[in-house]
Amino acid sequence: MRVSVYRKEHFNAAHRLHNPSWSDEKNKTVFGLCNNPHYHGHNYELIVKLTGKLDPETGYVYDMKKLSDIIREHIIDRFDHKNLNLDVPEFKKLNPTAENIAIVIWNTLRSKIEEEFEIKVKLYETERNVTEFPADL
Repeated sequence: MRVSVYRKEHFNAAHRLHNPSWSDEKNKTVFGLCNNPHYHGHNYELIVKLTGKLDPETGYVYDMKKLSDIIREHIIDRFDHKNLNLDVPEFKKLNPTAENIAIVIWNTLRSKIEEEFEIKVKLYETERNVTEFPADL
């Protein structure tokens, strides 16, 4: 029997969307206010979905305290109140769009959570701007 569990977390972070191979004018046209050279911030909401088989001994899919600890240590502690462009190594050369942030989070969690569990990351950059990885087809 496969069941999904969800853990919701929150972090605040600043970033700047910018492609260094483009002109300043093109960056401003494509990224608008998100290209502010002094950065800007978001209050991100993160939902991590884990799907797996129900353990008949515990009744758990996954120990939620363990999941919380993994997310806290490897995502929240690294991203919260940080400038993603400057403070998070993955974004030194990767544009920190919501899509790329979600992929980085997924890759990080994938390396920490057993392969028998499916992982999905949903990241709310704002109430109306949401990304999900991997995407449902």
